[in-house]
Amino acid sequence: MAAPGIQNGSVSMMAVAPVDLNGRSAAELEPSAPIRIFLFFHKAIRTELEGLHRTAMALATNKNGGDIRQLVGKCHFLRSIYKNHSNAEDEVVFPALDIRVKNVARTYSLEHEGESVLFDQLFTLLDNETNNEENDKRELASCTGALQTSINQHMSKEEEQVFPLLNEKFSFKEQASLVWQFLCSIPVNMMAEFLPWLSSSISPDERQDMRKCLHKTIPDEKLLQQIIFNWMDGVKLSSERKRCEEHYRHAISTGAPSEDMNCICKSSQTSERENLLSDSLYHPIDDILHWHRAIQNELNQIAEAARSIKLTGDFSDPSSFNRRLQFIAEVCIFHSIAEDRVIFPALDAELSFVQEHAEEESEFDKFRSLIENIESAGTNSSTEFYSRLCSQADHIMETIKKHFRNEETQVLPLVRKYFSFERQRELLYQSLCVMPLRLIECVLPWLIRSLSEEEARCFLYNVHIAAPASDTALITLFSGWACKGYPTGICLSSFASGCHSTKYLTETREDLIKSCCQSACSRICNENTPFDRASKCVKTTKPGIVIALVENNGCNLSGTRSQSVSLANQSCCVPGLGVNSTSLGMNSLASAKSLRSLSIGPSALSLNSSLFNWETDTCSSECGLITRPIDDIFKFHKAIRKDLEFLDMESGKLSNCDETYLRQFSGRFRLLWGLYRAHSNAEDDIVFPALESRETLHNVSHSYTLDHKQEEELFEDISSALDELSQLHDHLNAKNLAEDLCEKISHSSSLADTLRKYNEMATKIQGMCKSIRVTLDHHVIREEVELWPLFDKHFSVEEQDKLVGRIIGTTGAEVLQSMLPWVTSALTHEEQNRMMDTLKHATKNTMFSEWLNEWWEGTPAASSQLSTSEIINSKGTPAASSQLSTSDMSNSKEYKMHESMDHSDYNFKLGWKDIFRMNQNELESEIRKVSRDSSLDPRRKDYLIQNLLTSRWIASQQKISQSRSSEAEDNDNSLGCSPSFCDPDKQIFGCEHYKRNCKLRAACCGKLFACRFCHDKVSDHSMDRKVTSEMICMNCLTIQPVGPICTTPSCHGLSMAKYYCRSCRFFDDERDVYHCPSCNLCRVGKGLGIDFFHCMTCNCCLGMKLLEHKCYEKSLETNCPICCDFLFTSSATVRDLPCGHYMHSACFQAYACAHYVCPICSKSMGDMSVYFGMLDALMASEVLPKEYRDMCQDILCNDCNRKGSAPFHWLYHKCGFCGSYNTKVIKVEQLPTCSS
Repeated sequence: MAAPGIQNGSVSMMAVAPVDLNGRSAAELEPSAPIRIFLFFHKAIRTELEGLHRTAMALATNKNGGDIRQLVGKCHFLRSIYKNHSNAEDEVVFPALDIRVKNVARTYSLEHEGESVLFDQLFTLLDNETNNEENDKRELASCTGALQTSINQHMSKEEEQVFPLLNEKFSFKEQASLVWQFLCSIPVNMMAEFLPWLSSSISPDERQDMRKCLHKTIPDEKLLQQIIFNWMDGVKLSSERKRCEEHYRHAISTGAPSEDMNCICKSSQTSERENLLSDSLYHPIDDILHWHRAIQNELNQIAEAARSIKLTGDFSDPSSFNRRLQFIAEVCIFHSIAEDRVIFPALDAELSFVQEHAEEESEFDKFRSLIENIESAGTNSSTEFYSRLCSQADHIMETIKKHFRNEETQVLPLVRKYFSFERQRELLYQSLCVMPLRLIECVLPWLIRSLSEEEARCFLYNVHIAAPASDTALITLFSGWACKGYPTGICLSSFASGCHSTKYLTETREDLIKSCCQSACSRICNENTPFDRASKCVKTTKPGIVIALVENNGCNLSGTRSQSVSLANQSCCVPGLGVNSTSLGMNSLASAKSLRSLSIGPSALSLNSSLFNWETDTCSSECGLITRPIDDIFKFHKAIRKDLEFLDMESGKLSNCDETYLRQFSGRFRLLWGLYRAHSNAEDDIVFPALESRETLHNVSHSYTLDHKQEEELFEDISSALDELSQLHDHLNAKNLAEDLCEKISHSSSLADTLRKYNEMATKIQGMCKSIRVTLDHHVIREEVELWPLFDKHFSVEEQDKLVGRIIGTTGAEVLQSMLPWVTSALTHEEQNRMMDTLKHATKNTMFSEWLNEWWEGTPAASSQLSTSEIINSKGTPAASSQLSTSDMSNSKEYKMHESMDHSDYNFKLGWKDIFRMNQNELESEIRKVSRDSSLDPRRKDYLIQNLLTSRWIASQQKISQSRSSEAEDNDNSLGCSPSFCDPDKQIFGCEHYKRNCKLRAACCGKLFACRFCHDKVSDHSMDRKVTSEMICMNCLTIQPVGPICTTPSCHGLSMAKYYCRSCRFFDDERDVYHCPSCNLCRVGKGLGIDFFHCMTCNCCLGMKLLEHKCYEKSLETNCPICCDFLFTSSATVRDLPCGHYMHSACFQAYACAHYVCPICSKSMGDMSVYFGMLDALMASEVLPKEYRDMCQDILCNDCNRKGSAPFHWLYHKCGFCGSYNTKVIKVEQLPTCSS
């Protein structure tokens, strides 16, 4: 990613660094790999994006204004180029890749949709009549920057993930076939612009490499290679040939005679012949009626086939029926594109068939969906299905008829009236060239087959006359393909196959004119409406001809071409393209729809487009109906969007803001950065690996991981730019102050330069904020469309609960205290309640709810106490190593359960003040309530009842303490109002337990102690840290509210300790400490997600090395089996035994000196194979007395829990199943032999 900077006086937009052709991604490809051509495409697109953004920035920063027309032109060209590039990928590359590698291609197709929306937004800005305003120009520059960033990131991801997969999974021939299909899927008119532009955008060496790639990619046919390389070189006519062509065209249009016509470019046309054409009412534009007739004929046959299926119920081949429907749908869509992009712009009239085109597309989609339903239902298809099939076919027919009728009555008369014959032919040829070569190869034979010989010759003649001389090879190819559709063996295009004599051309042309006139007259003589004229003279086509044409004009993946149709005239035997739209699952119809959306101008496409009719669509439609635990992860997206919108909108004010606004903006940005980092890390470390663990979902998340890396770089660049902007702002303030001190002359030029840099940097940051908003917005949308539904399909509710629990268990308390208010502020009250219920349910075995209730109730959304630097520095997800050790004796692990608060009153809601106010009856009532509460653990219940029973005595002690408060003020030392030291020699404040600069006032007795251990050591009751409200600074000896720093001015904000926990009122100046929200305790360690995580089942903090461990519910909420101390709140090291039980590490060391079995379950505490081997040797050397040799003992093995028998012995009995001596005797009996 490019670092932010100012270049040549204009702001350079932050963007993902292009992957160099000689860089890491390109190096993975072989130098001769055909898919290297895609790298050349990407380089050219990057160059175009850079030029576009440079032009927009110049327009935004130039106070004198600029020419916006240049920017509009660049935008139109780039959109056209990139749209066709994307469509070819969606149609060819991604479906082929999806067959070999699942779950990769869809993400990139979704990104294409998002980029289309960006282009639409850009054109909306360009169409704004007020775009001359400075703010509008800056917004325009921001939008081009966002577009540049988005497309660059997309291409970089393709180079890192998609291209290596293509190189790995496809052979050389298959790669060549993919590239060739890619080129054949781009419309012909765009290829004529696309290849010359591409050739001019790369270096000469790269151009030579690309020619070599194309030579290996294009089939070994001279005509095809001539067409492609003519386009690539931008071949123009020689001056003589161009003059001849212009003279010939002039002769056609004027009827002027010519004396020097020795080739096809010359004509002997006279004004009489032109008059003949005018009088005959024939116009070249009437060839559009041929398309109408052919389309209606095909639709009629489809409707008849549907009715036949309804009558017979035989739908044995729905796939061929579907392909036939897809073909005619594609023809109709490209016909619509020709209208929108060629005919209507030429007329410059207020004509638009957008509604009709959209209706047609919708009807075809419904028809295809119905066919797919019938195909999936198979023999179970009901009569209702077939009735709907017929009804839909008839409805499509009526829709198309209506459209064609409007076109023939509203459009064609205008064309006949205002355009010359030459212009009409040009429109026809341009309309044909909006199709890609792949489709033209199928369409021309299909169209010609429906025409008479005279109509076919006239159609091809008009195409030939309209084409420029540089397209001679292309016209030859078109003519040959057309002849393949005419079965009589007659060559329809002999006039287009080379140069002939003037006399031959003149006679041929006269014959064509006469036949065209006769054909036109025959169509109009007895009919009243244009639509009826178009409906007559329909030449019947066999029902299966469309499928045959589609299949016979293709090739397989290896590049082997199908045999050409054998014709009598060899001039018609032109090569086929050798592509097959069905062999790779190509989605050509989707590509056609996308191109049609390009033709009708900006309109935001839905991400639920029919382009994505894959398996998750059904799930995505239901995701809003069912509440699932994993939904809370995606609710973060709502808050992210809200903050992104804020940054995008408010960044426009940075060019004219004060220091306070700049500081607030930077703080809001860094808060979003930190919280998004925690969210993305949770996805990378927990959510995505869970998805990848499912066999059918491999590779589904890799693209999103790459997104997170790119987005992190975007955040870093914005942070650096904000730091630079702050420095410039401070510099400006200093210079303004200098001017106020009468130093204006010496500082005026420097001030102007600094102001210019500041404005440029502010403009740059505005563009960056737009980029990050667009990037993240599209990222979360794609996650919701593609990944979100997968959880409902592949994960149960319990599994989703575990995922949510793991995320919470690896997120620190400080991050959660900032994140939860931030997220819920963007949610409705109902959504907030659902989210909190989900979090509490996922952590039901823990103290998370109590931790949440301590600060959540009544906490406003903005009350987060966490600084942005703390969030940025906290990872919040699993990363580091465990602090558990392995002993020499066993494989069990050890971890530290650290200094923490007492386990008292976890579920006891009453405070001391409430208890003090109770009378005896109220107290007994509360005791009965606790006793009847079945949800309480027995140990907790006993603890709470004991506290309630002794509360009267505690209340009396409190009153005594309050009565002596006046005496305590006179004698500070009696209450501890003097400093204490952890190191008296060095005068370091603290106590024997902790290093800290303060003492706490115990709420129970009002005395001051350095820590709760010091209090409990000299008192007959325990100190509750959480109700502590006051402390004394041991530096100034001032009693004040508890907090992280001393508020006395004389201490100048002295920190009480390096670590301070607001929940536990805990200070520590020596160790790394973190607060676990699920334990609701402070523990020693770097933090959750760094070196520890909280297991929601075991309800304890474990080292990261124990992510995969054997869970026992609430395993640590028990006493040590050796010393009987409560393990959950113990500050001593605790060891995890292989059986799942726990004990203090010190207790383990002492116990293991004489025992090797768990004191609770009697299983071995480690690997005892060496010891058991020694026992084997001992048993082999021993000889029992004769009376005991035949005795056996029934034993139970404590390790494998299986019963067996063993030879008699007084001490040792070996298990016959696992070889363990950890057994106990069940029964003794005398048997001849012992069996296990």
